[in-house]
Amino acid sequence: MPQISQIAATYASQIFWLLITFGLLYFVVGRGMVTKIVATVDARESRIAGDLAAAEAARLQADRTEEAWRVEMEAARTAAAADTNAAKIQATQSAELQVKAADAELAERLGHHDLAIANAKAEALANLETVAAEVAQQLVAKLSGVQVSVDQAAHAVREVRAHG
Repeated sequence: MPQISQIAATYASQIFWLLITFGLLYFVVGRGMVTKIVATVDARESRIAGDLAAAEAARLQADRTEEAWRVEMEAARTAAAADTNAAKIQATQSAELQVKAADAELAERLGHHDLAIANAKAEALANLETVAAEVAQQLVAKLSGVQVSVDQAAHAVREVRAHG
């Protein structure tokens, strides 16, 4: 077999060219490409680290903003509660003033009405006395036939009213 006999002759040269090829591949890939890949990986890692740091800074800023918002909302709630309480107090005072004014007006109207009633009562009593005197004068005239003056009849009516 001629192929086997050629192996011994070409064996040394094939090993030589194999070592040359692998050496070139090692230097081209190992020295040229690997350094670029390592640089790309390092750049990617630094970019990721930068992005993570920026994300952490953004999260911290968001937390500070949220806390500031919470403080502002609490202050707004407190201010709203104070305004509501002030409005309640003002409404209560206004209502009390209106009630007092209405009470004063009603008391004044009641006083006027009481005065009007007292005047009407006094007038009615005066008219009643006059009517009673006239009735007494007519009764005396009919029953006894004696003519009594209006003044005498009024005097008699006053005495009966005074003594019962």
